[in-house]
Amino acid sequence: MDHEKNESNHEELDQNQSQQNNNSPSEDFSEQQNPETENIISENPTNQTQEQPLEPQPKETLTVTEKKKKNPYKIAFFSLGGIILLGGASYFGYKYYKDHQVEPIVENVCLDTDTKIYDAYKDAVVMVKHRYAFFAKIKGKEIQLNIPEASEETLFGTAFFVDKKGNMISNSHVLQPWNSPENLDKINTDTSNIRRKIASILTTDISEDGYETFIASNWGNASSDYHEEGGYHEGDTEEGDGEEFVDSNDSAVDTVASSEDIAASIPQKDYVSEDEIEVYMKTVDISIALHNSAEEWLPCTIEKISEDQSVDLGVLQLTTKETPNTVVNIINLDNAVTDDQTLRPGEKAVMIGYPLGEDLAQTISGIKVQLYDGQISKESDGTKIQYSVTSTHGASGSPIFNNCGQLIAVNFSGVEQVQGYNFGIIAKKIYTVYGGLSTQKIDIVE
Repeated sequence: MDHEKNESNHEELDQNQSQQNNNSPSEDFSEQQNPETENIISENPTNQTQEQPLEPQPKETLTVTEKKKKNPYKIAFFSLGGIILLGGASYFGYKYYKDHQVEPIVENVCLDTDTKIYDAYKDAVVMVKHRYAFFAKIKGKEIQLNIPEASEETLFGTAFFVDKKGNMISNSHVLQPWNSPENLDKINTDTSNIRRKIASILTTDISEDGYETFIASNWGNASSDYHEEGGYHEGDTEEGDGEEFVDSNDSAVDTVASSEDIAASIPQKDYVSEDEIEVYMKTVDISIALHNSAEEWLPCTIEKISEDQSVDLGVLQLTTKETPNTVVNIINLDNAVTDDQTLRPGEKAVMIGYPLGEDLAQTISGIKVQLYDGQISKESDGTKIQYSVTSTHGASGSPIFNNCGQLIAVNFSGVEQVQGYNFGIIAKKIYTVYGGLSTQKIDIVE
């Protein structure tokens, strides 16, 4: 019996093993299984495997190592492109800089074209903005007048640097327009009338701090027919007699008596004497703008004005007393033409300046100086020379050069009715107002 039982057990065992062999995956599949699948099978307590779907694999999958092998080539490619672009930009930038930079002028070298003259000196020529107005000094107190006859004015002109200390040459009528011959008579008349009008309304009880406000508020009542002996009486006749009223004897007597009583009841005020009032014109502000600047105005002071009215020249200086670094070439007076008799009609005359001031100089990229050329049209008379260069207001104070870029004159006037007839003060006259010259140069003035 026992023997039969053992045989039956063996048969069952063989059947189980054969079933397991049939249910087990093929050898090829077992080889493709990953470690994770093997772990799942081994850990299955029932010793039964579960079929899991396999995800499709791409035909070509780059490993991390292969990607790293390709990245250096990309980096090298883009680096090379960047170097080429940078090199090209640097080359063209340097070429532009070389073509447009202002180089120092070599002494005694002729600048034989207008463009060379312009490039050399454009930064040395500046636009002048001068604000000025009427002032009054009353009992020693100075005030600026704000009245219709004395409104503030603005004048534009030109100047040019002659040294590294911020000194510039311009016209005296740009620096002191009220003293120019064409304006002098009118200014003297205006100052006298203004002085009388102030004396006609300003009383002694007004404080010094209230002068400016009181004069502006009461200017409509002012009169230039003020007579210090009789005071301010707006209704007086030339003889100083009042109007006569003719009526019956009684009414005439009553009227005169009433007038005397009213006059006696009005407080009498004392007026400031005209002798205690001084009226004059004065600079409010004067400044310059450089070529290519974005309307940046640099403050200046007026250093000297020619004492000779026929020599329309003066000296302006920056308050910093230092010429800007952007001015590579000053207009060297040592290289100016001092022998004006060598200036012959027909020779070239080149002007760099600011005609019409801001109206023409202002552009969307800043202030720009302009160049105009022509010819000398008349011999020098020892003070001025005439040339056919287009010019107008604002160009006063502009430097005039010959064909080699040497300074020959300073533009100061023209004929308004006709263009092309302009005048300049000859260069040697600059030495009478500019003190920064050597003794040798001063000796050859006359």
